[in-house]
Amino acid sequence: MDFEALWLTLRLAASTTAILMLVGLPLAWWIASGRGVGRAMAQAAVALPLVLPPTVLGFYLLIVMGPLTAPGRLLIRLAGHPLAFSFGGLLIGSALYSLPFAVQPLVAGFEAVDRGYIEAAAGLGAAPARVFFSVVLPMARASLLTSAVLAFTHTVGEFGVVLMLGGNIPGATRTLSISLYDLVEEGSYAAANRTALALVGFSMIALVVIYLLPSTRRSDGRQADVVR
Repeated sequence: MDFEALWLTLRLAASTTAILMLVGLPLAWWIASGRGVGRAMAQAAVALPLVLPPTVLGFYLLIVMGPLTAPGRLLIRLAGHPLAFSFGGLLIGSALYSLPFAVQPLVAGFEAVDRGYIEAAAGLGAAPARVFFSVVLPMARASLLTSAVLAFTHTVGEFGVVLMLGGNIPGATRTLSISLYDLVEEGSYAAANRTALALVGFSMIALVVIYLLPSTRRSDGRQADVVR
């Protein structure tokens, strides 16, 4: 197995998951807190990577990050180098491509929280931030873990976006999925099989963890304890 590619993949997945948790929590809470055209459009934009071919997303990100566009020139000025074919570019692409896998479980978890407890906490004088962190998040903690696991594992298995944005630079942009592709191209099927089995095993473990999680719906007694 290409351990250099493995380390880069894990670093990319961990960084992407951290970014998505920071961005996904407020975005998911805003989406779950009401209805309207704006929220519907936000949900559609979040879900877009689910239906777009990864190469399409990678192509447009490659254009946006390039020196021929104003955003690309700004990014180059801020970073000091082009983001395409760099770890930073992979990180941006991975965050956008894995966004629905982080946000959608959170939206479902937040929508499942009984609004009565939120209103009760607000009625007792709790500030909105305290209501969110003391009431909403504890009740939706299973969805939070599901979101993090899905974002991490989806990033580990990315291929199209990382290939378009990062190419295949050893130690810089070659992830485990690209390494597997290279092994197959070279005819090294034994090594490819070991890499593929590692990815299958990792994905299976992640799914087992998700399906072992308790439901985000809690008993009334436990919900009341959270509010108190």
